[in-house]
Amino acid sequence: MLHELLLALLGFTGDLIVDEREQRKTLGLDSPLSDECTFKLAPDISFIEPSERDLIERLIKLGFYYRELDRFTKKSRNLSWIRSVNSVHPLQRADELSKQSGEKKPSVYRRAIANGIGEILSVYRSAVLHIEQKLLAETPPILATVTQGLNKFFVLFPPLYEVILEIERDDIRGGQLLNVLNKRCHCGVPELRACLQRLLWHGHQVMYNQLAAWMVYGILQDPHGEFFIKRQEDGVLDNRSSQEELSEKLARTSVHETSLTDWHSGFHISLDMLPDYIPMRLGESILFAGKAIRVLRNPSPAFQFQKDKSFQQTMRGSQRIRGFMHSDFPERETELDADLTGEELLPQSEADKIEAMLKDLKESSEFHKRSFECTVDSVRAIAASHLWQLVVVRADLNGHLKALKDYFLLEKGDFFQCFLEESRQLMRLPPRQSTGEADLMVPFQLAATKTIGEEDKYFSRVSLRMPSFGVTVRSSQADLARSKVSLTGKVSLTSETSVDGWDAIALEYSVDWPMQLFFTQEVLSKYLKVFQYLIRLKRTQMELEKSWASVMHQDHMDFAQHRKDGTNGSISQQRRQGIRPMWRVREHMAFLIRNLQFYIQVDVIESQWKVLQAHIHDSQDFTELVGFHQEYLSALISQSFLDIGAVSRILDSIMKLCLQFCWNIENHESNPNTSELENIAEEFNKKSNSLYTILRSSKLAGSQRAPFLRRFLLRLNFNSFYEATTRGLLNVVRQRPALPL
Repeated sequence: MLHELLLALLGFTGDLIVDEREQRKTLGLDSPLSDECTFKLAPDISFIEPSERDLIERLIKLGFYYRELDRFTKKSRNLSWIRSVNSVHPLQRADELSKQSGEKKPSVYRRAIANGIGEILSVYRSAVLHIEQKLLAETPPILATVTQGLNKFFVLFPPLYEVILEIERDDIRGGQLLNVLNKRCHCGVPELRACLQRLLWHGHQVMYNQLAAWMVYGILQDPHGEFFIKRQEDGVLDNRSSQEELSEKLARTSVHETSLTDWHSGFHISLDMLPDYIPMRLGESILFAGKAIRVLRNPSPAFQFQKDKSFQQTMRGSQRIRGFMHSDFPERETELDADLTGEELLPQSEADKIEAMLKDLKESSEFHKRSFECTVDSVRAIAASHLWQLVVVRADLNGHLKALKDYFLLEKGDFFQCFLEESRQLMRLPPRQSTGEADLMVPFQLAATKTIGEEDKYFSRVSLRMPSFGVTVRSSQADLARSKVSLTGKVSLTSETSVDGWDAIALEYSVDWPMQLFFTQEVLSKYLKVFQYLIRLKRTQMELEKSWASVMHQDHMDFAQHRKDGTNGSISQQRRQGIRPMWRVREHMAFLIRNLQFYIQVDVIESQWKVLQAHIHDSQDFTELVGFHQEYLSALISQSFLDIGAVSRILDSIMKLCLQFCWNIENHESNPNTSELENIAEEFNKKSNSLYTILRSSKLAGSQRAPFLRRFLLRLNFNSFYEATTRGLLNVVRQRPALPL
């Protein structure tokens, strides 16, 4: 009876102690999991007293719990799936095999927890063996000795069994498993708390190994989808019906494309697997650090394998703009990029430092949230600093920002003035659908030849684009992986959305690795939005000046001809007297356009540029730079009123009226009818006063535009002309509804 009791404590039943599950199995009623103990004394045993029966049934519950825990341990530690994986296609994962076989997916975290439970079970077996040796050597009371030797396990085994029941019934894995153990660690029983903390420690070992692979080497080591960092395309890959299709896709994807895709949208945080005690902020820091390490350890092949100048020129040549001014990159840049390797971008000493910090966390017996946060923040700071070094110092971020400011924010005013003058007659006619871009390329080349010097190495990255009529040029995620990032964006040429066909003029800026990490498609589309607005404004301002100059030139010629011929010039003089009120309208137009242009170029662009430069000078963190640059672009768009539909529509209509006015007044000699000019002037007065009314509204006065907006309004209304005119219009047109803000 003694040995049968001891065997039952180790999960083996017999004639004295039976397992009710085996009886149900013979009847076909077996259930894999049971909430209650199924070990019972045989009902036909009559020589045991009721008190002893109760004590024995209490003891054999430990045997039931031991058997179930041991079953869970053996099942979770089973590594037979490794042989299955090695015998199939390498792209077919272990979880797919388990689905095909009808079994649950394997779990590294469960295996780690099973190792911890195995340690507890080994202590339990040693205790049973010690009791057996003690009972064989002496003759103490059997049940009392067994109870006294195993008393502490009555506190441990029932909660542990509840844990494995919850794990198996809900199929808990990964970070969810850590959550379950962490919650159960908050108990008032010291022995049970120490036991559960040991299991949690085993689970954290797996997490720390995954963190080390991700934050030291940039490798996502997660074969069963249990880590809280996941690949974005995992769901797409799992749903593929053909492994051949997946193989073809991987073969078509280059290393460079994969690197950019991974940075922008390749990885994300799985909230299901993120433990509750790890804040989302830390999860994002871990995600960023791993992506940064991947970039630093795997530089672009264009940087990594350019060993000689001829090979580099071949690579660079594929990224130059089409058409003209094919200038080679400086020799200094060639020498810098030729020897660039992952070892230089992330020194081994830094990688060892990160690994040592994670090793300290791994060796700690308890999880300390504060230490974990400090370590993650330190690793993130190291990765951000080296990424900053790569982008700002090696890739010359400030040079690219200055180039974008020169060409997309019209800093090089002489170049665009020359370009608009050379293309002025061309833009008087509608653009031709097939040759619009080629037609513009000629004045663009002439302007570059006259104003752009050879020392401007960034101009070779700029090219002119003119999207076709009725065609929407869409930007896709795949464009980010190309060596040239298109800046045409989405442009639909309709009469409702543009002043005329030439408003679709766009610039393209060629960006090499690693600047594509900083200048995303979204960022470049914002630059394009501001550029198209500014070039339209500058074109309007130039037309207003040219119209005055051309008419004055014609007037002087008429006067000279009158003096030379001695003819009566009263007819031409009457014509000039009739058109003179229109010159006041032209001056009002020029006044508004000049002040708007000065406001945007000086009060908005220059002031925000100085703020951005100060941030770049003070910061050595890549993520901070990205944030500062986003704020810079948002301020440009916001303070230029491009995010206010009512204001942008009024400005577009004002510029359209100005152009129509200029073209009509220059043709006034051949078409003396002034009714159309008067209609344009009347419409301009309404639009300009509506603009002033909206800009001085209380809604805009309390926004971030307020400081410089007040200066702009002061320039416009320095003599209270706009205010008086607006009041007069409101009194006259009181019956009309107010303009929407």
